[in-house]
Amino acid sequence: MAMTAAELQRYLDPKRIGGAPILVKLGVLLVVLVIIVGLSFYFDWQDQLDRIQSETNKEEGLRKTFLEKKREAVNLPAYQKQLEDIEKQFGALLKQLPGRSEMDALLTDINQAGLGRGLQFELFKPAGGETRRDFYAELPISIRVTGSYHDMGAFASDISKLSRIVTLENVSLQPASGKGGGLIMDATAKTFRYLDEGEVAQQRKAAAPAAKKAGK
Repeated sequence: MAMTAAELQRYLDPKRIGGAPILVKLGVLLVVLVIIVGLSFYFDWQDQLDRIQSETNKEEGLRKTFLEKKREAVNLPAYQKQLEDIEKQFGALLKQLPGRSEMDALLTDINQAGLGRGLQFELFKPAGGETRRDFYAELPISIRVTGSYHDMGAFASDISKLSRIVTLENVSLQPASGKGGGLIMDATAKTFRYLDEGEVAQQRKAAAPAAKKAGK
């Protein structure tokens, strides 16, 4: 039996709700329940859900950090072996750098390498002073030689085979004038030497004020 609007309004009166049909009572209860749930979510549950999500994100971050640390721990022996290999390679390279007292012999070796290939030196002198790095110093040598292309190539190969590290940079070739022909090669032979303990200490002392200033 259909209920009129007047009857529904009468039953919805809080004073008469007890006499309303069961469906009306259930409807009212459902509406009240929805209102309670909505208010609870808005005033309380939302904050709890946000905190739960925040803690979930933290847990994921901690799990990721744990897996990374675990991976590093598992690979630690390999990293240590790699570090040892690097130190050995570094030591081998360092042995290829002459000391201050050996520089004259190295320069003689460079000169002899050119003369041994039949090249004529027109210029062989330092191009400025030393440039010091952390544990070594660079000394550029300006050279100019004349000879055949083949002999110059052999000279460059001999330089690369020296027991000490020498690099040829800024190489330029041009035809030589005169009846002999051939080529003129201008280049910079860069030599290296390691710094002794006193020089290293002096280097670090000089660099300390700049590093302190940069850290401010």
